[in-house]
Amino acid sequence: MGSLAVLISLIACATLASGAAGARVELTRAHSSRLVGDALRRDMERHAARRLAASGATVSAPTRKDTAMGEYLMTLAIRRRANCARTIRRIMVFETFTFGSSSPANQARVPGIAFGCSNASSDDWNGSAGLVGLGRGRLSLVSQLGAGRFSYCLTPFQDTNRTSTLLLGSSAMLSDAGVGSTPFVANPTMAPMSTYYYLNLTGISLGTKALSISSDAFTLTANGTGGLIIDSGTTITYLVDAAYQQVRAAVLSLVTLPTTDGSDATGLDLCFALPSPASAPPAMPSMTFHFNGADMVLPADSYMILESGLWCLAMQNNTDGEPSILGNYQQQNMHILYDLGQEMLSFAPANCGTF
Repeated sequence: MGSLAVLISLIACATLASGAAGARVELTRAHSSRLVGDALRRDMERHAARRLAASGATVSAPTRKDTAMGEYLMTLAIRRRANCARTIRRIMVFETFTFGSSSPANQARVPGIAFGCSNASSDDWNGSAGLVGLGRGRLSLVSQLGAGRFSYCLTPFQDTNRTSTLLLGSSAMLSDAGVGSTPFVANPTMAPMSTYYYLNLTGISLGTKALSISSDAFTLTANGTGGLIIDSGTTITYLVDAAYQQVRAAVLSLVTLPTTDGSDATGLDLCFALPSPASAPPAMPSMTFHFNGADMVLPADSYMILESGLWCLAMQNNTDGEPSILGNYQQQNMHILYDLGQEMLSFAPANCGTF
């Protein structure tokens, strides 16, 4: 985890007012000069933290400042400046939080939110002040606001000009064409894994070809291992190795460009060298993730990434027993709704830059 000057835990017993329109929040992606490599490094740190938390181990380590976050940043306001005592000990403060844009008409104010302050960090996290969680845990923003549902629409990964959108509460709804819905799958174990949103992925196709992936490749086992989660905090998609190798082989069979080692530049496993930095990549068919009850269709720009003259598969394999992860790169230009009351994920393609 990066160094945090003020750690926002959002552990309040506050709710969005019943019948209110909810809140609309703009999200900005902070970029670096090495987009993919930095993003994958953060993914690895996130996976390591997840493994440690799942193991129940207690660890301590010094915090440090990340030179580039590359995540989605939310702006919110606290009514008055929070004062933290000068100790390493954590302080909890209750205050009114304001969500939304700079226009008062589009703001939502929620009193009585408790957040944690810490002086244990020596520097800020590239200008950000904390972490906002959207998971099932009682400490997350959506749980403590009692929002019931939320949605987001993420602009393309390399779009530095337009903001993404997060909708909380009753303002979160899908009116887009081509909506698909699939139920969440509960992880039978305790936190932290039970706080994630699991989905039943039954197969993957590239174009019209269904890949030869075992029917149990993405099964969530009785002891809580395996399965697939959708995670807005992970950049690329990570697949159990047997499935990843099938996807990799299918992409490789369709691209006639020479392969190249892109591990230093991007950290990705399968990369192709373009004839020149200005060359456009070849056309590729869409990739379809077949979920229980719905298909998520990904255009080539949502599974292939262009950086530093390389054209790479924006996916990796993961460690056996760990969940596969649908990352935010594959969620770009998709309006995604989490309906917590109905235990359902819905999604539809969208132009998130004009959302």
